[in-house]
Amino acid sequence: MLPSLEELLDSAHVLSLPMRVKFRGIMERETLLLKGPLGWGEFCPFPEYGDEESARWLASTIEAGWRGFPPPIRDSIPVNATVPAVPAALVPEVLSRFGHVNAVKVKVAEKGQDLSDDHARVTAVRDALPEASIRVDANGGWDVEQAVQALGKLTAVGLEYAEQPVATIEGLAEVRRRLSAAGTPVLIAADESVRKEDDPLRVAKAGAADLIVVKVAPLGGAARALEIVTQAGLPAVVSSALDTSIGIRAGLALAAALPALPYACGLGTVSLFASDVTLDPLVADDGAIQLREAVADPGLLERYAAPGERRDWWLDRLRRVYAVLANGGRSGLFTDS
Repeated sequence: MLPSLEELLDSAHVLSLPMRVKFRGIMERETLLLKGPLGWGEFCPFPEYGDEESARWLASTIEAGWRGFPPPIRDSIPVNATVPAVPAALVPEVLSRFGHVNAVKVKVAEKGQDLSDDHARVTAVRDALPEASIRVDANGGWDVEQAVQALGKLTAVGLEYAEQPVATIEGLAEVRRRLSAAGTPVLIAADESVRKEDDPLRVAKAGAADLIVVKVAPLGGAARALEIVTQAGLPAVVSSALDTSIGIRAGLALAAALPALPYACGLGTVSLFASDVTLDPLVADDGAIQLREAVADPGLLERYAAPGERRDWWLDRLRRVYAVLANGGRSGLFTDS
């Protein structure tokens, strides 16, 4: 059963957590935590997301706290480090927060920067970790020409794959075709083209990617994300949406349940926070996170409680998004069965 709105509101904690470095243009990450009978869930769609899209995030939150996750088949999840679009000189400091890792995701195509900044940042990662797998994430920030040019240059440093180099599915297919024709050995991964589409399988049908990046919250929960990966028939990388340990727990649940896990997961982003919400943060140890529960600490909930006006904003948002979810959302994500 869908829990009542009153039950959600009664368990709600709105937080504002400081970041170590700027990520997605922010230095404070706001989130709303809910506690259900099965544990904690996190509701943290970015502020620009509309209520319809945010309904998926709430469905995922309810899965964590009220419905439960799919059964796991592994208890250790390999993870990558994440390097935001920082100057190359700061790369060693960022990497030091993650400990030993075998894979690194590097943000590229940042507004206000150019290819020389990206190349310097990726090169700094390669210099720091000569044996690591490196993947870049453009968040759809290039057009086709820019993507082909950039990936042609960055390939010299050695890339495992490029995540969402352009914004559209058609563009991804074209970039993939042109890189193949040029003999450029870069795999294409789709992220936004999976989680922001009405049909998350369209990217696979279009032959637009070699692998898909899946995030539990934007897809409506671990169980639904598992179904999407199965139907897509492509290798999957589980990633996060700048979550606290509560949200990372949901990502770990998906990664633990996937039949195959060929790539390190983007679930190490708690290391980008100056503080977490639990006394036992879900961060990597020797390149992996062990599957375990995440429990919010009352002292940290109090310490990082958002100001009153931001709490009111999030609770109003919760009410609106709950109404969307209770009415079935735009695609019937949540069935009350």
